[in-house]
Amino acid sequence: MPEPSAFSLPSVNDLRDADLVQRLRHRIDAKTKPLGSLGRLESLALQLGLILGSETPTLSRAQAVVFAGDHGLAARGVSAFPSDVTWQMVENFLAGGAAISVLARQHGLALTVVDAGVACDIDPRQGLQIRKIAPGTADASQGPAMTLAQCYAALAAGADVVRQLPGNALLLGEMGIGNTSAAALLMSRLTSTPLAQCVGRGTGLDDAGVKRKLSVLRQALQANAGATQPLQALAALGGFEVAMMCGAVLEAAAQNRVIVVDGFITTSAVLVAQALQPLVLQRCVFSHQSDESGHARLLAWLGAEPLLHLGLRLGEGSGAALAWPLIESACRILREMASFADAGVSERQA
Repeated sequence: MPEPSAFSLPSVNDLRDADLVQRLRHRIDAKTKPLGSLGRLESLALQLGLILGSETPTLSRAQAVVFAGDHGLAARGVSAFPSDVTWQMVENFLAGGAAISVLARQHGLALTVVDAGVACDIDPRQGLQIRKIAPGTADASQGPAMTLAQCYAALAAGADVVRQLPGNALLLGEMGIGNTSAAALLMSRLTSTPLAQCVGRGTGLDDAGVKRKLSVLRQALQANAGATQPLQALAALGGFEVAMMCGAVLEAAAQNRVIVVDGFITTSAVLVAQALQPLVLQRCVFSHQSDESGHARLLAWLGAEPLLHLGLRLGEGSGAALAWPLIESACRILREMASFADAGVSERQA
């Protein structure tokens, strides 16, 4: 795959439109219900109306995309599972047996798996896009996980994946043994949060495993101490799948697609994207707060309000898919629910 020497940052417009906000709020408030009685669904409906630029928004051809990649850090024992699980789970996604596969079928979501940098070659087939930058990143505890050229190539590939997929909604998912480590590193570096507050159990580490993980990640921060700017940090500390998700977020935001963010790792990709283009956050619906310890702090840092809190820590886009019916419901409420005038229902008198 050719490696561009730079990445062209997409332009993202400001969705704040006082007139549309007023019209949307009036439409929501006029529905046959007490004022504000649909709670979080009402603010979600307002956000969706602004993203899609309509008082009667419709979600079409939603795309669930799982970006997969391996991490050199995995060899240092930062995960409870071996790195082979990455390619094995990719096969499981494609065979229809993973949680995201089941949930995508249930909710009518198109599912695409992207090989961003899996260590094993995967046979081409329907539902798979091979965008492999390299067979896994380098060990970030010894130096940069990827070169800047590789990082730019991953960003460009992620943007191109979105450009080639139809629809106006993108549900982010990921797979990569060791990628909670990359997310924790990016969070610590870009938010100045102490590393210990960013690092969690990942795939199920015990206390000794968490201690070992923290030690390795401290080495990674020290080895890449000069990588302080967003793209430098992404290249030095991130993974190919995280970089591709970042590119996908930037492109989806430029196209005014609804971006449904999953858990800790996908949120770390959004963290980088918003550092480059802050307005991407206007398009992001944060599906849930995961059980990975750093996620709550990262959501708070971004000012994000997740829709669900189910104790999930699976990844794959599973939380995004579980939140999808709520997002559809918010659109349908806005589009189909009758107003007091339409229904001939008496309004509140005082």
